[in-house]
Amino acid sequence: MQTAAPTPYCWLNGAIVPAAEAAISVYDHGLLYGDGVFEGLRFYQRRPFRIERHLHRLQDSAAALGITLPYDADALREGISALISRYDGESGYLRLVVTRGPGNLGLNPRNCATPNVFILADQLSMASSEAQEKGLKLIIASVRRTVGAGLDPRVKSLNYLTSILARMEANVAGADEALLLNERGQVAEASAENLFIVRQGRLLTPPTSDGALAGVTRSVIIELAQANNISVSERTLTPYDLYTADECFLTGSGAGLLPVAEVDGRPLRTSPGEVLQRLRQAFAALITQECGA
Repeated sequence: MQTAAPTPYCWLNGAIVPAAEAAISVYDHGLLYGDGVFEGLRFYQRRPFRIERHLHRLQDSAAALGITLPYDADALREGISALISRYDGESGYLRLVVTRGPGNLGLNPRNCATPNVFILADQLSMASSEAQEKGLKLIIASVRRTVGAGLDPRVKSLNYLTSILARMEANVAGADEALLLNERGQVAEASAENLFIVRQGRLLTPPTSDGALAGVTRSVIIELAQANNISVSERTLTPYDLYTADECFLTGSGAGLLPVAEVDGRPLRTSPGEVLQRLRQAFAALITQECGA
């Protein structure tokens, strides 16, 4: 018999309620204009993984948009701890969201007096079991990631329309995920994950200056590669580098580590490959060490 999924809960401005009962104003500028920031993180054995890095990035994103957080890091840690304690599951996913708050129908953020903060605890799976085992089918989307002339990609804002349009292209093409290039035709990232490739034993990932998010899991993988004597560096990549890579995989707090089997119909040499297998083992060991999972 299939076990029922845990009931999703929400910490909303200091109070915990079932997620289905949580509500904010329809005048909130996070809803009206995508004006806000967020973080997604995992918890294992009721312990959040790399919470300090997520909170630091949230603070940076809010500062970049001029949003004053109504709760400090200690209060957010306490809220996350209380929410996990209420949630009926040992492991899960947390979505921490800060909106500009309610104002009027005008665009001017000056009219928004108090930001809203909510944290969701639920389950999240970014790929099927088969795709996690054999690898994802990727396409390169026609929409581009703007670098230098728009919002800095290091800001994890609520505006994900570019990524949504890319994922829609993947759906139409029958692919699992889409990759975004920047306006120079260089690889930025997937719609919701960072990207790594392996060429001749070297692990490579696009720099944030090419449009990649400064992902928390991305930074963990770089650290684990260095600790396990795997050569790793940031380097500008083009579609050619993907088509001719020995391995390719995606990383993210929601996704974990996902192998890529093909890009634009071109099969990768190995999926999952030896480097990914080693990093998966090291990543699992790190989670056990830090969370006891």
